[in-house]
This record gives sequence, structure tokens and C-alpha cells, in this order.
Amino acid sequence: MRADASMLGAAISLRGVGKRFGAVLAVDGVDLDIRRGEVFGLIGHNGAGKSTLFKMMLGLLPPSAGTLRVAGVPVAGGGARAVRRTIGYLPENVALWDNLSGLETLRFFARLKAVPASECAPALAKVGLEAAAQRPVREYSKGMRQRLGFAQALLGRPQVLFLDEPTTGLDPQAIRAFWDTLSALRDQGVTMVLSSHILAELQHRVDRLAVLVAGRVQALGSVEQLREERGLPLTVSLRLAAGDVPEAERALAAVRAAAGDAAAPGAGASTTPGRNAASGPHAVAAGLVVERTAEGLRVRCPRPVKVAVLQALAPLGPRLLDVQIAEPSLEDLFFGSSERWSR
Repeated sequence: MRADASMLGAAISLRGVGKRFGAVLAVDGVDLDIRRGEVFGLIGHNGAGKSTLFKMMLGLLPPSAGTLRVAGVPVAGGGARAVRRTIGYLPENVALWDNLSGLETLRFFARLKAVPASECAPALAKVGLEAAAQRPVREYSKGMRQRLGFAQALLGRPQVLFLDEPTTGLDPQAIRAFWDTLSALRDQGVTMVLSSHILAELQHRVDRLAVLVAGRVQALGSVEQLREERGLPLTVSLRLAAGDVPEAERALAAVRAAAGDAAAPGAGASTTPGRNAASGPHAVAAGLVVERTAEGLRVRCPRPVKVAVLQALAPLGPRLLDVQIAEPSLEDLFFGSSERWSR
């Protein structure tokens, strides 16, 4: 079992980091610690400063302000070369040479990194390209090129991996293999920083994440912590026979009454005859919204109200055919809070 990352110190440390391009402030006063052995996500809209921050952590761009350390070594000045020996980087768009084979490509990168050529074949095998090692890269699909880029990032057994849109072009099987590889690397104590627009991929795989807005970190923590902080409602989907929907609506209206609030107009009543079953939403409790669906009801409620909702529905017994509870996803958190974060 791997050690708790919080006990191992910071693999990456940023203090007051900023980057200005003329009059444009791309990154503004970022303070951030990424722990050793942590899988860390960096998300934000295009233009939020993610790529600029990535390049500064890699030592490819000097900061206009602040300090950066990777594996305890200052990125700026003479420390940049030492830092690069400890990291691997997969850019969003991998530049490869079409006339080289996959194995020749890795041998080229191995020479650049002063890594033994003996690491190249195992790296290709790790990303599932051993059978294509001798084929020219011009014959590779987009997904194969992406896997070859990942293989070069693994050369030298880096302590820290920077992965920018790493699953671009990968098919479902390759995506699963990619995340399996990352899981094994995490067990070995490798720190990984990922940037991706595919938020659903990150949701269950990152330990923590930072939301970057206009060059600033506006939110930081685990997905669970951000759920708690933002207070977004969870969704309870109920499958009911059509004749039992009004009773369920009345039960939910009682939740509001028990809280001492006045009932919303029409709460607990069935939809108007002739209207489609998927009628518009109507509030039946403070912070609780119910809408009819083709299968029954969909209830959105704050987390503290969840137990009261389930208790109110208990008298339906077996007439409640199915209940599904969905927590707010990372996409819900991001898009549900974007306007507030942008202020």
C-alpha cells in the first residue's frame, strides 16, 4: 500500500507565481502545493492560464513573479536542467517524425534525456505498441501517436509526470489501459499533474484538483470537498407507476410543511389534465425541486434534505419501483460554479 501523499511533502510548490505577456496577465499570484504521489487535476476554460502554468512548472517559460520548485529544486535559473531530469511531459499535440519507427523515435528521445536505450522497448510495451515498434510513425493512427508520446514521457522513470489532454485520440480500450498505467505509477509514488477538458474522466481518478479562472486558482480540493463547499443539489430519480406519482408528490410536499415553510402553489397536485407527463419543474420544499419524467419523478435537493426525502417516500413501499441517487458530477461543479468563480 502506498504511503499517504499528504505525509510525503510537496512534489511541486508554487508561491505567488505570475506570468505577464505585455499588458495581459495570464497567471496571477498562484500559490499551490502538489503532494508527492498525488494525481492532481488542473481544469479551466480555454484562456484560463492552464497551459502557461504548465509551461512554467516545466521550466519552458520563466515566471514574471514568484517562485516554483519541482522535487524540491527551483525551476528557474540553473535548476531547470536538474528539474527536467526528474520529470516527464506529454504535450497535447505530440511532435513526431513520420519517417522514424516507433522504436527509433524513443531512442531519439532517450538520447536527449540521457536515458539508456534499453528502456525504450519496455516503454513501448507498457503503452501497447510493442507490435508496432518497427513500423514508421507515418503509419500510426492518432491514438497510436498519442501512446508513443506517452511512452517518451515515461522514459527515465520520472518522479513527476505532466500530462496535457493525455487521452486525446485514444479508443476506449486504450483509455482504460492508460488509466491502469497511471494507477500503477501512483502506487510507485509518482506525482502526476493532468490537464483535461474531459471532466468525467478526471472525476473518479484525481486526488485533488484546482480550478483556474482568469489566471487565478478559484477552487482547490478533492471532488468531495468541492461538492461540500459549493452546496450543489444531488438528484434523486424515482421510478413509479403513473397512478402513484400524485401520492409521491404529496409526500414530498410534506417535507416542506415539516420544515415549517408555506407550500408552493400547486405543490402535491398532479399535473393539469392534458399536459405532457414531463411537466415543468415546481418547487415543493425549500431548496427542493421536483419534476415529472416519463418514468416517475426527478427530485433535486440539498444533501441535508436527502434523508427527509427518502423517509417521506418510504410509505410507498414496493410501489416505489426504483430509486437512483446521483451526486453532483465534476461537470456540474465546474459549470454550476463558473459564473460565481468568474466574479
